[in-house]
Amino acid sequence: MRTLLHLALILGWGLLGATASAHTRSESYSVWELSGPAVHASFTLPDAEAARLGDGAAPSDERIATYLAQHVSATAGEQACSASAAPRTIAASKGFRRFELAFRCPDASAIALHSTAFFELVPSHVTYARIRNGNTGFVEQLITNDHRDIEVGGDGASVLQNASFFEYIWLGILHILTGPDHIAFLLGLVLISRKLRDLAFVITGFTLGHSATLALAVTGVFRPHAEFIDVLIALTIGLIGAENIIAASGRARVVAISAFGLLFVMALLKFAGFGLLPAPLLIGAAIFAASYLLLSNQVQDAAWIRLVVTLVFGLIHGFAFATDLIEMHLPNGRMAELLLGFNLGVESGQLLIVSLMLGLTALLIRARVALPRPLVVEVLSSALVGLGTFWIVSRVYI
Repeated sequence: MRTLLHLALILGWGLLGATASAHTRSESYSVWELSGPAVHASFTLPDAEAARLGDGAAPSDERIATYLAQHVSATAGEQACSASAAPRTIAASKGFRRFELAFRCPDASAIALHSTAFFELVPSHVTYARIRNGNTGFVEQLITNDHRDIEVGGDGASVLQNASFFEYIWLGILHILTGPDHIAFLLGLVLISRKLRDLAFVITGFTLGHSATLALAVTGVFRPHAEFIDVLIALTIGLIGAENIIAASGRARVVAISAFGLLFVMALLKFAGFGLLPAPLLIGAAIFAASYLLLSNQVQDAAWIRLVVTLVFGLIHGFAFATDLIEMHLPNGRMAELLLGFNLGVESGQLLIVSLMLGLTALLIRARVALPRPLVVEVLSSALVGLGTFWIVSRVYI
């Protein structure tokens, strides 16, 4: 048990390294305040981010202000809002540059905010946006290459702000049912559990993990880079499939070395300048993956080990849940209600998927058309390993 905790810390260290790299990778911060038809925006850029506009050198404030004026705008309906003042430099903390922009819209209804800043330089760039409309509190949103526009509306209320508690629950259910990576991971948990007791252990660990990080990320305490999380989710799918293959074939060393080799080669490629994930995260993931696969094969009752490991895996999936919520605007004053309802929905969706899998298996067995369990487990687990590997490579290099 102590060994597994050490392994969890290794992966956690890699995740922290990823977060640190994310803060110097490509991101900016913005605050938008709407007062009737007037829109004021402030953009804060780390010095390293601003240097991208000067080909590595420090660009002038005028150069940055001109760039932001060309890439940041607002609209009201189909009409563009005009700039009511020239962009200007305002005071910022050491290591950052901060600029203010102002717009005047034709009216105060259906206002939308737009930013294309830095996407042509770094497609993975993220802008963290805080928005306040009138006297309402701030809501948060991510501006990404695939999500460049924020529709504010006339009253500043987000979809989540006006939703009922049961709509929060339904949102969690839909998130699970429409997430192929989460469904694939649940399939792996079902395959690896020979008894309902084992399944209860792994589902419990997964639930505790994603509930914790969902709360941390949504409340802004800890937010790793979303693209790093997508890759780590793919890794969890590959690992759960690899463990099933080990249980069926007994070739723990071969599978563990293969997993370690893939991740270590990716770390070397990162040192050479290729790939998305930081090398410390890849090395930590390689050590964790190999150690876990070797250890799980040596323990007769692996239920407690899987509880800890699926808890770690749940931590990763929880960050993915949070990213989708942030993109929908976080509701002011209803955070606890949102977290409770969304988590209940996620658990309901998980139970529904697992019940369907178990029910289908029972029906096939009763109809005597089921294939031998070892064959089914090996085929589906191999598919999970292939799918996880494909997602890892595609999300890092494509």
